[in-house]
Amino acid sequence: MEIRDNLLDRIAEAEKEGWLGEIEGLRVSLAGAESRIDQTDSAPGSVAINLGMSRKAPAHPAQKEEAGSLRQSRDDQQ
Repeated sequence: MEIRDNLLDRIAEAEKEGWLGEIEGLRVSLAGAESRIDQTDSAPGSVAINLGMSRKAPAHPAQKEEAGSLRQSRDDQQ
């Protein structure tokens, strides 16, 4: 939906600026995006599936300390 809204905004800007070639390309992209949205919405039994993938967790505090110690050791060597 966000892509479609962005394309509509870009088409309006291109029309305002008179960028005829840009308008045609954006309209093609918009038609493709709307088609894809329609396919997704009308697919039988379409539901969101949780793949169980989490965001990358922050580094473990011990890892941060080790990295800091390693940097300090390298600095000491120079």
